[in-house]
Amino acid sequence: MKYILSGFFLTAVFFSAFAQNNNSYWQQEVDYKMNVQMDVKTFQYKGTQELKYTNNSPDTLNKVFYHLYFNAFQPGSEMDVRSRTIVDPDSRVTDRISKLSPSEIGYIKPTLFTQDGSAAKYVIKGTVMEVMLNKAILPGESTVFNMNWDAQVPLQIRRSGRNNADGVALTMTQWYPKLAEYDFEGWHADPYIGREFYGVWGDFDVTITIDENYTIGGTGYLQNPAEVGHGYTVPGQKPMHSVKGKYTWHFLAPDVHDFAWAADDNYVHDTYPGPNGVTLHFFYKNDPEIAENWKNLQPKTAELMQFFNENVGQYPYEQYSVIQGGDGGMEYAMCTMITGEREFGSLVGVTAHELAHSWFQFVLATNESKHEWMDEGFTSYISSEAMNLVMDQKKTNPHIGSYRGYILMAASGQEQPQTTHADRYATNRAYGINAYSKGSVFLSQLGYVIGPENLSKTLKRYYSDFKFKHPTPNDFIRTAEKVSGFELDWYLTDWTQTTNTIDYGIKAVENEGNSTKVTLERIGLMPMPIDLYVTYEDGSQELFYIPLRMMWGEKPNPFTELKRTVLEDWAWAYPTYTFEINNGKKVKNMIIDATQRMADLDLENNTYGTK
Repeated sequence: MKYILSGFFLTAVFFSAFAQNNNSYWQQEVDYKMNVQMDVKTFQYKGTQELKYTNNSPDTLNKVFYHLYFNAFQPGSEMDVRSRTIVDPDSRVTDRISKLSPSEIGYIKPTLFTQDGSAAKYVIKGTVMEVMLNKAILPGESTVFNMNWDAQVPLQIRRSGRNNADGVALTMTQWYPKLAEYDFEGWHADPYIGREFYGVWGDFDVTITIDENYTIGGTGYLQNPAEVGHGYTVPGQKPMHSVKGKYTWHFLAPDVHDFAWAADDNYVHDTYPGPNGVTLHFFYKNDPEIAENWKNLQPKTAELMQFFNENVGQYPYEQYSVIQGGDGGMEYAMCTMITGEREFGSLVGVTAHELAHSWFQFVLATNESKHEWMDEGFTSYISSEAMNLVMDQKKTNPHIGSYRGYILMAASGQEQPQTTHADRYATNRAYGINAYSKGSVFLSQLGYVIGPENLSKTLKRYYSDFKFKHPTPNDFIRTAEKVSGFELDWYLTDWTQTTNTIDYGIKAVENEGNSTKVTLERIGLMPMPIDLYVTYEDGSQELFYIPLRMMWGEKPNPFTELKRTVLEDWAWAYPTYTFEINNGKKVKNMIIDATQRMADLDLENNTYGTK
């Protein structure tokens, strides 16, 4: 199955065009072979890596960069200093890194590096390693890098580490020397300060040797279940030792851009059938207090995956693992690490969010450092939709919390544009609201602009057209334009590249005989089309729709049972807009955007009349 998957995805990746704002699309390819020898007593391990790198770019490469993420967990690192100097540090980090002892820090120390068998020079600065190549990699050429390294797993502080708060021994994420991404913008060798990740797709072949009583779950497909047991084989099968007292686990992971795993000597390992033949794996501590929630989580996870399959696109791999580990919830290829000592609703909620990342980060894979809102925001949007259905929440607007968070930030004067690099926000709060809340509102509000059916079609086409392609914001908005027929550059520009806000109001309502003269005003700088809902004294209702001129289009009526009158479009530069209602009916009340899908900063001026 690996080769079938690989062939399919390579075709999609290398022979598709028009992503990344280029007319000649390309992306790099890596194939990893890694072997790890873990000492669970010292939490140190030795690794070897053979990496085949293919330069599909039109550029000649004279150097490459690697990420050495574990080096962040050392006193004086950029992550440490930033956490101690930002005004609102992450409560999971604060000053904890600065207090790590030598036996508690994390590190990755290369001991050998060669290119095609010859030693190459390299320089390590913090969490990034620069390699000066002996031989340039020409366009279309491949080269092989070999690296040996010594490493130590840090005390669990952020995402990775040992002995987390739930008592999980090893959360092995960002644990290996990882080649940085090179794309149409050049190298992305971002230091690990606290934010997100960006990686190169390829095939991973990983073997892990660890004490026999440890169970491993993570990325990829286990190739030797009969040798390791631990719930991967039927009862009664006797595992085989490759080294006395240890098992060697062998995983293959096709077409992924990361590899993560966790291990513990007290894991329960359950499997559950997911949609379309996917096997769902669950790894959690053998603790009676959490067992019921983790058992009940399993059918809910299958329901969530089915929802995402139907509303975004098919999950492309054969397994997904929900693993107790880490420090909250964090997505990885084919798996997530979540803390497991939660109320049931919280357990399902964090699983919904992290599972949704499989579509928006591990298949679409935007550059999270530059466009984190496309991952976190879109994930927040679709997981809220899923939770509303799967948990029968019956919310009219499941994104109201995202709107509330965004509006509070926008009104505070501390908002920064969504084009801000993820590590360069002045506060963690500003980052969080921009990435999660404002990113989610971007989609929900787009549904207000182009109509909910067009939004649904846009998400599915975006996934279909750009899976495995690292799409950019322009790729998404162009997809929405193709689906809806609207011009939408204004929406992407104002919402993501500025801090312009939306504020429309009902300025005046004047009764003149049998007609009513209505004047609306634009107070904020960001333009929007207007849905004005009118209720008459006789109890009848009517929707007046004012298209935005620069959209060059009209959305379908979102409420087909409600009469809608389409008015002349409103040009942004005009601060007011006046029209007349000439049906002889007396107006009882009116409201701009009764659905509250438009992120209007001041709702007080959106209504007129009696309730």
